[in-house]
Amino acid sequence: MSLDWLRKRFSFKSGVTAREGLPAPPKAELEPVRSPREVAYRRPRFLAAVAWKGEGTEVDSRPIYSSPQDHPLLWSSGYAEVINSCKSQFNEDQAVCCHISAKRKESCQWEEAKLLVSPDGDEMICQEMLTTKQSGGCTALTALYLHGKFYLANAGDSRAIIIQKQSIMQLSSEFTPEMERQRLQYLAFIHPEFLADEFTRFEFPRRLKREDLGQKVLYRDYCMAGWGYKIVKEDDLKYPLVHGRGKQARLLGTLAVSRGLGDHQLKVAETNIAVKPFLSCIPEVKVLDFANHEFLKDDVLVMATDGLWDVLSNEEVAQVVRCFLDENKLNPCRFLDLAKHLVCKARGTKTGNQWTLDSNTPASYDDISVFVIPLWCQNSLPEP
Repeated sequence: MSLDWLRKRFSFKSGVTAREGLPAPPKAELEPVRSPREVAYRRPRFLAAVAWKGEGTEVDSRPIYSSPQDHPLLWSSGYAEVINSCKSQFNEDQAVCCHISAKRKESCQWEEAKLLVSPDGDEMICQEMLTTKQSGGCTALTALYLHGKFYLANAGDSRAIIIQKQSIMQLSSEFTPEMERQRLQYLAFIHPEFLADEFTRFEFPRRLKREDLGQKVLYRDYCMAGWGYKIVKEDDLKYPLVHGRGKQARLLGTLAVSRGLGDHQLKVAETNIAVKPFLSCIPEVKVLDFANHEFLKDDVLVMATDGLWDVLSNEEVAQVVRCFLDENKLNPCRFLDLAKHLVCKARGTKTGNQWTLDSNTPASYDDISVFVIPLWCQNSLPEP
């Protein structure tokens, strides 16, 4: 959402933490100010009360961490996470849950506004990265409840779905090189210099070899939803801009996502070719008007990173959610426990050196972060 749009119409108050109703800690209790070049690894503030020893003591036990029961999140939502297996000692996902106090400015009449997305935030990340001498990037999935509507913005490969008794509503799409092939190819068509004469924008069913020169093969370009034929030329032997299928699809042989924040310094391995020109920071925004929906008591929004969706489909997650809520109707922490249950399902159990699901198929080795947000009666909340 455009920062200018918000500032013109609302004034904001700070002092409310991720734990509903708790004031921000006094300055004396905050962490000491660090120099710009010293950046500490941090976890969500609402996990502060959780013992990090978790459920196990072994290094490779992958305990599940969650928000504390005595400090529930907004709307009694649940959150849980687990760290990846062996890749690093840290969860690379970062969650935030907070209440923003917004008051409409008297000088502005309320109007139904179009959500605008500004690249200012991405540029700010770039400046911070340069200042702290860091590199890297991230994806983002954000939900905002404002003026009786739910705004869901996604830039990356996380996913959000609404699960009801008889239906599933997917509110976001994963932005992968395969999904955004035509946008990426069109950008390469307009700016061929981005390919640095090392890549071809055309997509082929397989990597071409020199013996394919002069042969007729299938290909796709930015203007094509389906496949066509072309005669293979020398330039077609270059590495494709988008290559691979499914989770193996890569942008410039480097990134598995086509939208995200940061990565301004990212280059293709052993080259000076920047990936950032193809990596869009503009999210897809969906708007859900609560006035047009009748949400029931067990209807929830599940927001999760790719660690969950890599191993569980929408239907499988929905089945877990419905069964769990049906069996835990009297549990006051049911949404928190459900978030932990989903993380546990995707993490699986360790047998020997392998993590497997209940079906004996490979479990997720990635970081897994899950929010479960109940939607019942939220349309009766007071206006901000």
